[in-house]
Amino acid sequence: MTIEKTINGTEAVFKLNGWLDTQTSPQLGRALDELDGDVTSLVLDLETLEYISSAGLRQVVAAHKKMNGELTVINVSAEILDVFKMTGFDKKLNIK
Repeated sequence: MTIEKTINGTEAVFKLNGWLDTQTSPQLGRALDELDGDVTSLVLDLETLEYISSAGLRQVVAAHKKMNGELTVINVSAEILDVFKMTGFDKKLNIK
């Protein structure tokens, strides 16, 4: 997986490419840890994310908590949206 990071003032956008799974989820965790305190809003762009595992879902939850709910998930494929729906995350996350 690769993460393309863009920071504009207090908003960070992470575009995730590939698979967010057990092997790659620590990479997202590190990227979240690297955000400085000035960033108060995070957008996860999943347009090119092909797969998400339970380990990846844990990192999305961690991002939601770190941002105090100021997390938006955009460009979600039908397959990943199904995973969010099965886990109930569609009700907790701001998905556009």
